[in-house]
Parts: sequence; C-alpha cells; structure tokens
Amino acid sequence: MEKTQNQKIKGRWKLFIVLAVCAAPMIASYLAYYVIKPEGRTNYGTILDPRLYPMPELHARLLGTTDADKVDKQKGLMAYRGKWIMLTISSGSCDTGCQKKLYDLRQLRLAQGKEMDRIERVWAVIDEQPVDTLLLREYDGMHVLKGDADALRKWLPTEDGNQISDHIYMIDPLGNLMMRFPKNADPNKIKKDISKLLRASAIG
Repeated sequence: MEKTQNQKIKGRWKLFIVLAVCAAPMIASYLAYYVIKPEGRTNYGTILDPRLYPMPELHARLLGTTDADKVDKQKGLMAYRGKWIMLTISSGSCDTGCQKKLYDLRQLRLAQGKEMDRIERVWAVIDEQPVDTLLLREYDGMHVLKGDADALRKWLPTEDGNQISDHIYMIDPLGNLMMRFPKNADPNKIKKDISKLLRASAIG
C-alpha cells in the first residue's frame, strides 16, 4: 500500500513538471508584459498574445545558399531560439524605408551595450529581387533569410491599413512572437521597450 502511494505521489510530481514546462513560454511572455508595463504605464510597442500567433514552419533559408547545402542551412527563425530576435520584412530591393529599418535595428542592438549579444537581427526577404552586396556589408552580422511571403503574412499581425513590411517585430528567446512596433516607429521609444524587456527577462 505504501509503495502504491509513493508511486501516485511520483506520478503527480511528473505531471506537475510536464505542465510547468509547457506553461513556461506563456509565463515568460506575461512576465515581460507586466514588468514592461508597471503601474499603469504603457509600452510603446503592441504586446501580442503568443497563443494567437504560433511560429509556423517558415522554411526560410540563409540567403546565398545553394540547393546542395539547402538542407543544412534551411533553419528559419527557430535557428535563433535562445536570443531575442528583431525581425523586419521587405523586398530584396530594399527601398529607403527598408534601409532605415536595417539602420535602426543595428543601432538599437548597439544601444543595448553589454546586453547587445542577447539580440539577433533578422531580415526576411519575401521576393526574388537580388539583395545589394554593399548593403549586406554595411549591415554585417545581420541574418538575411529568404522567407515565404504568404506564410509570413498569415503569421504576422499588422495594424489596420499596414503591411508586414511596415513593422518591426520582436520574438522572445523561447520563440514566441510577442511585440510589434508601429509604422515609422521612433527608435528612441523602441530602445526603451527593448531595454525593459532585457532587464525583465532572465532568458536569452
């Protein structure tokens, strides 16, 4: 009888551990929400409920890879789990607005000082337009992926009247889409949100 009771107790602990692991991403996201928005103050970016936007299998691949090594390089965004991801999306031709976002992403990461290594910059190119090599050199260290436009549009929420290319998105280290910044966003306000997120989070 005592052995049976011990087995029941162990079974309950195992169930509790499984539930805790499954709930961890949501706990992390809501922790970031409540810390970044203390005492009624509002954050600049829009907080997103990750339950509504699970990360799809994007099958993005690193730009410049060939079919021969596509299997090894076909990592997509999940390759950067464990880091905070700043994501921007555009055509490979990268107009003035796109270039400003690339510049802002670089400066926002640098502005985090010793915390900057916790952040990855990802640019998803959603068409077949070639990317300027000089642009890649200027923003060295940025991950450039060839992404599926339809999959990205289905996944990423936009403000009314805007496109996914108008926004900068934040993905947490657990792979949850958790924040969207507005069109023509103010980099100084984005910086404050990111700084709060990094201070609030023990992961990434």
